[in-house]
Amino acid sequence: MTKQGLEQHFEAYSEWRRSLADAVSDFRSWLQTQELSDTQVDQRLEHVLTTLRDDKLYIAFVAEFSRGKSELINAIFFADFGSRILPSSAGRTTMCPTELLNEPGSEPSLRLLPIETRKSGTTITEYRGFTEEWQTFPLDIESPEKMIQLLNHIVETKHVSREEAQSLGLHIAEDETQPGMRITEDGLVEIPKWRHAIINMPHPLLDQGLVILDTPGLNALGAEPELTLTLLPSAHAVLFILAADAGVTKSDIQVWHDHIGTHKDSTNKGRLVVLNKIDGLWDELRDWDEVQREIDRQIRDTAKILHVPKHNVYPVSAQKALLGKIKDDKKILERSRIHALEEALAKEIVPAKREIVRENISDDMSDTIKAMRLIIKQRLKGVREHLNELGGLSGKNMEVIEHMMKKVKADKEVFEKSLQRFQATRSIFSQQTNVLYSHLNLKALDNLIAETKKNMEISMTTAGLKSCMQDFFKRAHATMNEVAKQAQEIKEMMEGVYRKFQEEYGLANVKPSSFSVTRYLREIKRLENKHEQFVKGLSLVLTEQQVLTKKFFESSVAKVKAIYRMANRDADNWLKTIMSPMESQVREHQILLRRRLESIKRIHQASDTLEDRVSELKQIRDGIREQKKSLDERVEGIMRILNFVETESGSFIIEETA
Repeated sequence: MTKQGLEQHFEAYSEWRRSLADAVSDFRSWLQTQELSDTQVDQRLEHVLTTLRDDKLYIAFVAEFSRGKSELINAIFFADFGSRILPSSAGRTTMCPTELLNEPGSEPSLRLLPIETRKSGTTITEYRGFTEEWQTFPLDIESPEKMIQLLNHIVETKHVSREEAQSLGLHIAEDETQPGMRITEDGLVEIPKWRHAIINMPHPLLDQGLVILDTPGLNALGAEPELTLTLLPSAHAVLFILAADAGVTKSDIQVWHDHIGTHKDSTNKGRLVVLNKIDGLWDELRDWDEVQREIDRQIRDTAKILHVPKHNVYPVSAQKALLGKIKDDKKILERSRIHALEEALAKEIVPAKREIVRENISDDMSDTIKAMRLIIKQRLKGVREHLNELGGLSGKNMEVIEHMMKKVKADKEVFEKSLQRFQATRSIFSQQTNVLYSHLNLKALDNLIAETKKNMEISMTTAGLKSCMQDFFKRAHATMNEVAKQAQEIKEMMEGVYRKFQEEYGLANVKPSSFSVTRYLREIKRLENKHEQFVKGLSLVLTEQQVLTKKFFESSVAKVKAIYRMANRDADNWLKTIMSPMESQVREHQILLRRRLESIKRIHQASDTLEDRVSELKQIRDGIREQKKSLDERVEGIMRILNFVETESGSFIIEETA
């Protein structure tokens, strides 16, 4: 597959997303014009549209030094510039994690976060909102030479004292065999000048929401916990690059097992292993078939060591791929085997990402569609019952009609008294929700964080630091269990309310939805496991250990805060929607009772004939039936787009549904 093929897959995905957004937007507008929508429904559909509009697709490239990672990014994405855009050279290059993206409406630029910001205790995510903390350089995309020169800032280093390096939480390597910062001849320590880089530029794939994360090796992964706690786990695909001439080294294995191979999906879906530099195995003195057998052996060995399927290991020559694309040399390009990797990347990431989007919007869409169908069903049922009621009045005297009017009026009064009980239930519901929110209170979390920080400052041992962190995760875990318990109580209470109204007034049998905390518990557990892994790997001097532990805690805290904010937002949506189906049915039942009473009143007062009223109701019934038909057509249109499947060519076909 060519680069154009990659772009076809991404363009097809973007078109799918746009089509879905258009269909949902049309559906939302139609609901409003049909008076079927309410605040909760509108908010849910707005959430769907926001998800589709802000959708990003992340690919992370991870490797130890000298594996050709930047060259691979150049070969796959930036060969059209006709030269190496990202700095790529032999030996140690950069420890600065780099993101490549396109921010619509902003000028192309390189933003660099100084390494000194590591001392502040503020995460990279938080710094994104503080533009003044970054050094920004405009990027001239019309001049590859100027771009190359500017992007060399990424690999800049500086020399500092040992004390300064340790205060930044950077490990110092005492000899060349150890990972860490190198000591220079004058006794100073060479460290990266920048903590993080963001390259903002237009590009066919970046324009469509692709974000490339260039993640340096073991040193940076250990020194910047945010990478391993947040950025890597959120990537939709991770390419782990090895060097075919070196094989799988000890540090490669450590990076894989500590940061990549422990992905929550046991099949390591979205995790591809790239065996780079196969051109180092090309030997003019050996038969080409023999070279291929050597490459196949390397694939088998790599797969065995990393415990991955052989088909997940892709041998390439990034350097020859870049050369072949720039020179338009098809023979070199074929020998580089880059097309197989590009095809795998497109086939892995695009369908996986589409499934994530489907999952993220499926609850909102299915609940909204179900609620709308219930309302229309209830409207039809009400009109049908009303027609039957009026049909029974045919030929009856005024006394019978008056009796019927009194009965409907009494039904209306009884129902309104029930509504008073319903409002009392809302008061209890409000009290219960306050208890739920108290468990997710961010101020209480801040107090827990402050308490843990204080205990960590007092503790001077590894065991003490470990105990403080364990207690923090334990309490966060307990909080989520309390949330689950409270949510279940609310659900059971609402089930009783629903059941009573269904029994007394024949409303549709709707079950209130549940609120699950499983995803939050799973994420907290993942952070806890990362912490245990982190503690086991601590073999640093005390100063470095304290600084790095503090960094790890700050990154963990930022992630836990994000989990709490997500839980608050999800709980808020759930609490709004758990009442919504009942409120909609109650509202429709009220309208029906008023309509019945008004009809009989008008007939009793002889201001309307029975035939006129029946004819009017039949028109209303036909209108509701047309409304149902229109709803079904719009829902079918949305479902057809949701069930689109990508073909080999990058186009879409409709997947057959049961």
